[in-house]
Amino acid sequence: MTLPPDQKLYEGKAKQVYATEAADEIIIHYKDDATAFNGVKKAQIADKGVINCKLSAFLMEKVAAAGVPTAFVRQVSPRDQLCKKVEIIPVELVVRNVVAGSLAKRLGIAEGQRLSRPLLEHFYKSDALNDPQINEECAVILGYARAWELQAMREYSLVVNDLLRAFWGDLGVDLVDFKLEFGRYKGAVVLADEITPDGSRLWERGTGRHLDKDVFRRDLGDLSDTYRELYQRVFGERL
Repeated sequence: MTLPPDQKLYEGKAKQVYATEAADEIIIHYKDDATAFNGVKKAQIADKGVINCKLSAFLMEKVAAAGVPTAFVRQVSPRDQLCKKVEIIPVELVVRNVVAGSLAKRLGIAEGQRLSRPLLEHFYKSDALNDPQINEECAVILGYARAWELQAMREYSLVVNDLLRAFWGDLGVDLVDFKLEFGRYKGAVVLADEITPDGSRLWERGTGRHLDKDVFRRDLGDLSDTYRELYQRVFGERL
């Protein structure tokens, strides 16, 4: 699918956003770029965009079927999705089931400790500030989100967590943590952006082997091979 450069609205680390003829719809294009440490580390990963586009489309459809409204409409090409045009709420939610990553570093806890229940953390979406952690009160007082929006985001995040834990668990994978972004669409809160191994920690059950972007962050192997393995687990075929 050829996307006209003059219709590009935004370009992020891993995706591009394009306008369509419909004012309330956009095209999201998935790139092969991989970044870490707020863009300090960069690389091109073969077929990453194709894999993430199909995985996210597949998982967004499952989430919608579970009752969580999403911005996703349909996949229109191997790297492109048609989505509703939303106003992004600048508060990311991170759902944690196991201690890992920044939580382990902040609190001096070894990675791998299972939490008694899911932990929800809030982060202000700002590349310039490296997405600092905030609390709900801060988000409301500073106008990033309304209280009822945060409540909906939290409730939806827990539904998504239950669904994804079961889905990945059936494939022999533990869902350690993941991030979600939400947007406003016609007065409602909807799940936006993506659900991919770029924004999730996925550990092979029994071995703890990383099946996510930490492979790239921590130089643990070939990220393209890792994502291809996930693709095969989900779709039963190699890309």
